[in-house]
Amino acid sequence: MAHSASSTITAAAPSKVEGIKERSNFLREPVASELLLDTNYFSEDAIQILKFHGSYQQDDRDQRVRGQEKKYSMMLRTRSPGGYIPPELYLTLDRLSGDYGNQTLRATTRQGWQLHGVLKKNLKATIAAIVKSMGSTLGACGDLNRNVMAPPAPFRNDPAYAYALDYANKIADLLTPQTGAYYEIWLDGEKAISAEEDPAVKAARQGAGPGKGSLKGSEVEPIYGTQYMPRKFKCAVTVPGDNSVDLFTQDLGLVVIVDGDGQLEGFNVYAGGGLGRTHNKEETFARAADPIGFVAAADVYDLVKAVVATQRDYGDRVNRRHARMKYLIHDWGVKKFREQVEKFFGKKLEPVRSLPPFKYEDFLGWHDQGDGHYFLGISIRNGRVHDVGDLKLRSALREIVETFNLPMLLTPHQNVLFYDIKPGDRTKIDGILQKCGVATVAEIDPLERYAMACPALPTCGLAITESERALPGILERIRALTVKLGLGDEHFVVRMTGCPNGCARPYMAELGFVGSGPEAYQVWLGGSPNQTRLAKPFVQRLKDADIETFLEPMLVFFKRSRQTGESFGDFCDRVGFEALEEFSKTYPLGSGVVKASRPNRTAKAGSATRHRIGVRDDLYGDLQAIAAERGVSITSLVNEAVAALLQKQ
Repeated sequence: MAHSASSTITAAAPSKVEGIKERSNFLREPVASELLLDTNYFSEDAIQILKFHGSYQQDDRDQRVRGQEKKYSMMLRTRSPGGYIPPELYLTLDRLSGDYGNQTLRATTRQGWQLHGVLKKNLKATIAAIVKSMGSTLGACGDLNRNVMAPPAPFRNDPAYAYALDYANKIADLLTPQTGAYYEIWLDGEKAISAEEDPAVKAARQGAGPGKGSLKGSEVEPIYGTQYMPRKFKCAVTVPGDNSVDLFTQDLGLVVIVDGDGQLEGFNVYAGGGLGRTHNKEETFARAADPIGFVAAADVYDLVKAVVATQRDYGDRVNRRHARMKYLIHDWGVKKFREQVEKFFGKKLEPVRSLPPFKYEDFLGWHDQGDGHYFLGISIRNGRVHDVGDLKLRSALREIVETFNLPMLLTPHQNVLFYDIKPGDRTKIDGILQKCGVATVAEIDPLERYAMACPALPTCGLAITESERALPGILERIRALTVKLGLGDEHFVVRMTGCPNGCARPYMAELGFVGSGPEAYQVWLGGSPNQTRLAKPFVQRLKDADIETFLEPMLVFFKRSRQTGESFGDFCDRVGFEALEEFSKTYPLGSGVVKASRPNRTAKAGSATRHRIGVRDDLYGDLQAIAAERGVSITSLVNEAVAALLQKQ
């Protein structure tokens, strides 16, 4: 059994999932046995182990009927470090989505593809086909390292980008489970042909490490041991200034540092990010990663192992809600965490190197790679690839891959990049996209361009309300509101999830919607447009129908009081929630029409109802000026005037 972070945890029994992992014979059982049964679903124990193989069991909640068996199917997720998808793998995934899936593919927020709707009886054939086409699903889910992210831009004249993608792949290899269960179960023991592993990665995995205390897990799993990690573990590698990977949301983030000649010196190390939380559980929270130090390139694998071993041995294996590494760092503090990592690592970390400000990039549209070729970023609404109505995106992507044999890179924003495109092929590719109704960058509303949503209903068992299906309509309503208020095509980062687990990273958004009930959302405000600052919860439960009523005062206040060039998220963070609430309370919604009050996060049960009465815009401006001159609120000024009027009647 792993060590624990406190005496309380030591005395408590480990969670049920810990026992399931320990009894699984390194991820074999009960999946292998249940795969042979003539049933359309897996048991609860098997579901936990199935995740390590890259699959979740789901059911279509739209088709649930009381008293009848659920419509079970499997979701499969690819392991694609840095988002790399070779052409043969994409064509296989596209075929499988038609043969065994629900006719769609979905790009994830961690640069992988998801297949939905695969029946249990077709699961083995589906995974085998993926592996034989240079793909994998191993470790895409479960209590271990997930898909390692990297900026998707293939700039050939910037060595930092090449290093980021290279080390994303190497760290993914380092932390890949070594059990033979995956190939035994899905390929009858046949080991797939894959690229030769870097000898340094292999040596680092097997080595005991130079530090005090064992980095070794077990003979079968040299890093993970018999019970793998306490919870999922997420990594990303990026370059200075590029926050396309949402660096501060990762358990472990590395930033490439190169010298003046473009040679790799090492990495800045960040740790402790994570977004998953639970409503009404104050002990769960979103957290941004902290800088830990700088590590030389030659030592990076030992450093990664030291961080993983610290979480493996000291992470909470009793309470799964408290099991992510962010809670270990929160409980210990950065100093103690760094000291433990250094014990495993065997040396002190250097101070972090200075970096330029981070910016968010999505790399849509045409770009020069720097080697005479081009790459093209194509927007995918909420990551969903299908043919529907006039939009034939699935057909377009298939035709481009079949015609030009192009590899792709999936982006952390659920989009796709084709690269190594010959200059002479640009016009042909544009023609395919136009024929299939795929919008150009200039045709995409910026609100949609920078928005993300998780799948939620009907497939996700954790969803409280809609997300992917709801967000397009909500964005249209927000755009109509900005036009009405004279803000035109003003845009900000909007992210939505159907539950508080935060798969679309709403807690870093300027405007985040987090499912909190049927057709209701918790609202988070104040994140940075560059995803470098956490947002904060502003409203606990906002009904879908009340979004305009809630947002109008916010946007009017933003329009009147923003600083030059200030984004909506930065504005909300600067003025603070008290100012936002005060303005909303005094804002006259509508034209003489009484409106329902917006949900107030500070309202107490039994408090008096706050009525809303509209006034004309010109009168409101005069009231605002008089209230400021007298040093009183507009509400008190209006109440005084109305009272005086009534006394005269």
